[in-house]
Amino acid sequence: MAACATHSSLMLAYAVSTRSQDLNLPSLLSFANPRPNNLSVALYPPLLLLGGRRCAAIDRGSNRTFPVAVSAVAAEADVDTDDAELNEVGESTATATATAVLDPPKPKKGKAALLLKRDRTRSKRFLEIQKLRETKREYDVKTAISLLKQTANTRFVESVEAHFRLNIDPKYNDQQLRATVSLPKGTGQTVIVAVLAQGEKVDEAKNAGADIVGSDDLIEQIKGGFMEFDKLIASPDMMVKVAGLGKILGPRGLMPNPKAGTVTANIPQAIEEFKKGKVEFRADKTGIVHIPFGKVNFTEEDLLINFLAAVKSVETNKPKGAKGVYWKSAHICSSMGPSIKLNIREMVDFKPSAAN
Repeated sequence: MAACATHSSLMLAYAVSTRSQDLNLPSLLSFANPRPNNLSVALYPPLLLLGGRRCAAIDRGSNRTFPVAVSAVAAEADVDTDDAELNEVGESTATATATAVLDPPKPKKGKAALLLKRDRTRSKRFLEIQKLRETKREYDVKTAISLLKQTANTRFVESVEAHFRLNIDPKYNDQQLRATVSLPKGTGQTVIVAVLAQGEKVDEAKNAGADIVGSDDLIEQIKGGFMEFDKLIASPDMMVKVAGLGKILGPRGLMPNPKAGTVTANIPQAIEEFKKGKVEFRADKTGIVHIPFGKVNFTEEDLLINFLAAVKSVETNKPKGAKGVYWKSAHICSSMGPSIKLNIREMVDFKPSAAN
């Protein structure tokens, strides 16, 4: 039996079978009087006093009593304490958050302070010359060429390139662009020309100044890996044999093509044009045309004349399928310098006579 030691109060009685059973009560008695886990206590109807009263349980075997405390008030006090602790934690978190928001971030230094991520990998030389031009400004042609010469400060003579973004989609046949332009002032490079011909065309090519001339023997050399030339010109009657070189010459941009002027019956004229500065260009898969038009050691007037010739060629060879605005953007740059954006309207309307 279990008896209560205090005055009568609201009590809840549980009826338990009179048969003696061994009940394990580690959770009930461990806080009152810790005992081994195999403690066996036979309880006859226990009375648990609510409201914080103290009760006792009797061990049937040893007649020892164990005090048991079940207090709702203590539980409520614990809940109040937990709420107070949570409130304190919440207030401290809010204070820390407010402090973090109010504290300004530390300023970045060095390349980490640059606005564009791509500039973080640039050299000091490039970052310095990049300050010479304004990023979002559209320059007129003359000012852009003058600025371009200032940005070229490497130890070697850099090439000068034009990059035109056009409103075309080369995946369609009627919007593909592939042509040539003869630069009046040359490219500034020595062009090695090879010619595939037979019969009388062989002597004509040699007399016109071709560096390499051959027929079946030259085809076999190319199959063996010989690529010591910049341009390969072929007569129309040789194209049947040249077709087998497509996998070798195609990836290098050396495959003869009528649109590029490298398949022609007038071989001497083709050799002369490429020696003087004829340049082949084509739009890449994104609709951008890349054209080299000289060297930085050219005078500004010579660069201007070459550039206007390139613009005229791109305009003249406009694909039939091009719709809407043809020119989207234009930039020029040296090989190792930053790009300079051009004013499209001023560039297209620029008169060649103004360059002289």
